[in-house]
Amino acid sequence: MIQVSKLLAQGAGLAPVLLKRAAAVTLDWDTRQKSRFQATDSQGRALGVFLPRGTTVRGGDVLVAEDGSLVRVVAAPQALLRITACTAHGSPFDLIRAAYHLGNRHVQIELKPDHLKIEPDHVLADMLRAMHLIVNEVEEGFEPEAGAYAAGGHGHAHAHDHGHSHDRGHSHDHVHAHEKGHGHSQDHSHDHKPAARKTIAIQAAPAPHVHGPGCGHDH
Repeated sequence: MIQVSKLLAQGAGLAPVLLKRAAAVTLDWDTRQKSRFQATDSQGRALGVFLPRGTTVRGGDVLVAEDGSLVRVVAAPQALLRITACTAHGSPFDLIRAAYHLGNRHVQIELKPDHLKIEPDHVLADMLRAMHLIVNEVEEGFEPEAGAYAAGGHGHAHAHDHGHSHDRGHSHDHVHAHEKGHGHSQDHSHDHKPAARKTIAIQAAPAPHVHGPGCGHDH
């Protein structure tokens, strides 16, 4: 058995010619959402897959075996319900409503611009049809939406830092150099001569009144 402990999301960085030559392994969703499993690739090799906990394998990903060989992952067709909007009795907005209600039931959903896909459930199918949606049984690969903070969710491998380090344009040191118009820094170490000091007589304030017995105030 060949051990596999590395995954390249969607074959990132690999030349197309290498992907074309790579062996393939076809896996259903139940297997691909596990980080530990066994499988047989298209060359008949037994694979023992040991990926970091929480990793989800997607169709199009590439597994890297311990001998350096590549194995391209194919999402196996499986029984699903394909949900589309009814143009005669509804609108595309109905898909958003459907996704909301399915999400409240913690149903795994594959989201597409014009349809949804879920695993077969006759109760949910009846609910969706009652919402004027069209529900059809299909045999297709299943790629449900990963949670926003899911470990290993690599559908969008962008850094998403958006340059919010705030180092661009201003350093936020806020030294207050006051270089514009003044030409001197915030420490105000001016060469001006100190102004003559004036002595001001300050009259002591009367002692504060403390409320207590016999103070004469009607509390």
